[in-house]
Amino acid sequence: MDYIILLPILIPLLAGVVLYFVKKLTTAKALGIYSAVVAALVLFAMLFAGSMGDLSLRVLNMFDGLSIYFHIDGMSKLFGVLGAGLWCLTAIYSIAYFKGEQRLRRYFLFYQFALGVIMALCLAGNIITFYLCFEMMTLLTFPFVLQEQTKEAVFGAFKYLLFSVCGAMTALAGIFFLCRYTKGMDFAVGGIIDDKAALGHQQLILVAVMLTIVGFGAKAGMFPLHAWLPVAHPVAPAPASAILSGFIAKCGVLAIVRMVFYVVGPDWIRGTWVQYTWMILSLMTVFMGSMLAYREKVLKKRLAYSTVSQISYILFGLSLLNDFGVTGGLMHVVYHACVKVVLFLFAGVVIHQTGKTKVADLDGLGKRMPITYVCFTLVSITLVGIPPTSAFMSKLYLCIGALQTGMPVIYYTGIAILLVSALLTAGYLLSITVKGFYYDKKPVEEEALDEDGTVKESDKSDSLEPGACMLVPMILLTILAVGLGVFTKPLMDYIVPLAAELL
Repeated sequence: MDYIILLPILIPLLAGVVLYFVKKLTTAKALGIYSAVVAALVLFAMLFAGSMGDLSLRVLNMFDGLSIYFHIDGMSKLFGVLGAGLWCLTAIYSIAYFKGEQRLRRYFLFYQFALGVIMALCLAGNIITFYLCFEMMTLLTFPFVLQEQTKEAVFGAFKYLLFSVCGAMTALAGIFFLCRYTKGMDFAVGGIIDDKAALGHQQLILVAVMLTIVGFGAKAGMFPLHAWLPVAHPVAPAPASAILSGFIAKCGVLAIVRMVFYVVGPDWIRGTWVQYTWMILSLMTVFMGSMLAYREKVLKKRLAYSTVSQISYILFGLSLLNDFGVTGGLMHVVYHACVKVVLFLFAGVVIHQTGKTKVADLDGLGKRMPITYVCFTLVSITLVGIPPTSAFMSKLYLCIGALQTGMPVIYYTGIAILLVSALLTAGYLLSITVKGFYYDKKPVEEEALDEDGTVKESDKSDSLEPGACMLVPMILLTILAVGLGVFTKPLMDYIVPLAAELL
């Protein structure tokens, strides 16, 4: 029965092998449908495996206690179901986005293999399995950034690879030191540090923990290793950007969760310089990312800086190491994933339909693609945290968590930065909505004119709305992003006990 845990991993890996040998699948429609079906099967497999209870499987025993080990727990199900769902929806979107594009087989081949490795990452039950999958995820997703093969894409892919590898190597250095003082390699709630072996080495362990937080924080876009996001996102195709921002960056969060709560244990760092440094880095990133997004003129780059800021909301919540903070952070994982995928899919629609990439060129577009802009507006309101949308709940929990620390500097500074960031978020997102519906700077001489000199009615009203393949994923995720704020109980019933278990 425990072999069921391998289904979410093997389905996309085998699908990738089949795709490699079946040469007839060449069109965007065929490849997109194939990938969506595979991701849907993975989603059902993850749900089925999760419903079977506590599954564990040691696939390969190597030496000195090292093994490839998979285990399903609450964190596995949260990230696994979220990842598979997003993979499915972006595959549907890709059918229209990539229509007529070249080199699609390579993109969708990596799409299958990356999904398999990410499911393995979510289900990893020990340090060695997790780290191997984390490195493989980087190698299998950097071709997403390279897809267009322009000079900018090559540079963006190189920077993504460089920062990811450097971050992973930094984390590996921390892992090497930590493993000297652990009872084993398997993850366990509360940590696996051997108190007897660690006696007298507390400061070394804290340094090692900090190395893992900073190193894995590179994937999550935390300062100082955040610079790959604004370079990689603008050059990647929109579905790839959505996946990178909506989920791949969250894998850095998952890595930090595993190290802090399942290897070291929160009691080891609570009240230490590690916790305070982690809080400070998170808050610095929140403010810096929001400010840079507010100043940025290129649409996808603005959204990338937004990701830098918003994921550090999650990291700040986790760094509080209390029930409200961790609950708010885990809630924001789900909410931000839904919102940010819609935002990048919106950017893809704009680029696909108009070729425009700069915010200043989007004036008046809302009149010609109203459904697209309504989705964008609703998820933007959600990301700002306006009630009753979902991110209001996560940000409320983060503020309560900051107050719960009992540290005036943290809760005054933390709440102030979160509020300022929310205002900046409203500025850099909702301004696009306002100008999209109420501004139109297009000169009259560029319009087609009737004989009497007036603008032709067709040019005023021609729709630029995309087809169903692009709209349906955006609409579904928008409904989910807003609806999770109105109907909070199902997700809260899952996350609150999970957060309590970590602490």
